[in-house]
Amino acid sequence: MSTSFPTKTFHDVRQSLLERREIALLDVREEDEFALAHPLFAANLPLARIALDAWRRIPRLATEIVVYDDGEGLAPAAAQALHQLGYGRVSLLAGGLQGWCEAGGEVFQDVNVPSKAFGELVDAQRHTPSLSAQEVKALLDANANVVVLDARRFDEYQTMNIPGSISVPGAELALRARSLASDPATRIIVNCAGRTRSIIGTQSLVNAGLPNPVAALRNGTIGWTLEGQALERGAKRRFGDVAPEQRAQAAVAARAVADRAGVRRAQSADLVRFMAESMRSTFLLDVRTPEEFAAGHLPGFRSAPGGQLVQETDVSVPVRGARIVLADDDGVRANMTASWLAQMGWEVWVLDGVGAAEAALAQVGARHWIAAEPTLTPEQSAAASTPGRRYRRPYEGTDNARAAMQAYLDWEYGLVAQLARDGTHGFKVI
Repeated sequence: MSTSFPTKTFHDVRQSLLERREIALLDVREEDEFALAHPLFAANLPLARIALDAWRRIPRLATEIVVYDDGEGLAPAAAQALHQLGYGRVSLLAGGLQGWCEAGGEVFQDVNVPSKAFGELVDAQRHTPSLSAQEVKALLDANANVVVLDARRFDEYQTMNIPGSISVPGAELALRARSLASDPATRIIVNCAGRTRSIIGTQSLVNAGLPNPVAALRNGTIGWTLEGQALERGAKRRFGDVAPEQRAQAAVAARAVADRAGVRRAQSADLVRFMAESMRSTFLLDVRTPEEFAAGHLPGFRSAPGGQLVQETDVSVPVRGARIVLADDDGVRANMTASWLAQMGWEVWVLDGVGAAEAALAQVGARHWIAAEPTLTPEQSAAASTPGRRYRRPYEGTDNARAAMQAYLDWEYGLVAQLARDGTHGFKVI
């Protein structure tokens, strides 16, 4: 039996965003269609993935959820699927995406747009130092005192990288830069494929007070390619160990940045309180490397390496207005990641006292209020295992058309103006 679902208007959703009430605005089309046009804080959850992914991405069954499509007829089926999983506050967006546009709502292209737009705002307000591809190439050719740190995931780095660069995914930068450039005169260049992670990575080192000259590679590997310069492929250079004194120094600096950004401190008692709240969503995220997480982690925490969490916040935390608690074992990565999430308008806490928290979480059952993982029907399993229509990012791979790469950069430069027109972002750059 199908269920009749209420509707929420553009103005209803906008008001929830402005008041920072919890809301999950879900675009249930495939990612390829989602990337063409969507509201700023919409999260992509294709209809075929709901049965498999909803419980993990939207952990509280009482979350307000608004679903939409663009006239394909997917939204009612998605609402029904969510209802069957136990979600009790599901609505349809009145008029779908067309209704959003007709009501005056701004729409954005591409994926991970809140993070990318925030990165452009940081660059515009802080004037993050950067160097062009030609300038960086000249430094490398002259064997200057310079190190290039690639802030992307290691698998992305291996696909293509600036020759001689070292893989140091974003959240690792503030922890490991001192060991990779122990001479304060060493110039540090931070790059990604496009702009966001190089901007955030560079500004992280600036905010943390690193004595070295630091700059982003302007426009990343896209800019490098557009200048006709060769990329390296299959590189395996990764960061190494950090000396205790460098780790301690980085922890002090990261804590100071987090405090400036308004990050809150969580103890074990706070976690117990959060877990007892039925009307508030709390995302527990471990921002260390995937390898460290696999070797051991706190019960109830999910792996979300810090650099990617800042880059893909809409994927890890699709409930705008939710609470986020971050954990690490060094006091650097969680604090630096939290400093950015706080500036992006999230209520974010860093867990202090990991040992006590582990005992407390085990005692209360860290997942007692989270939706139970569903048992899929054969049809749902088949749908979930079928590859969806994934959006091909213009900055990934090595065979993208020059026009597409340039168009992508032009789009990124226009995001600050789009943020102003949209007016719901709540970003505040320190």
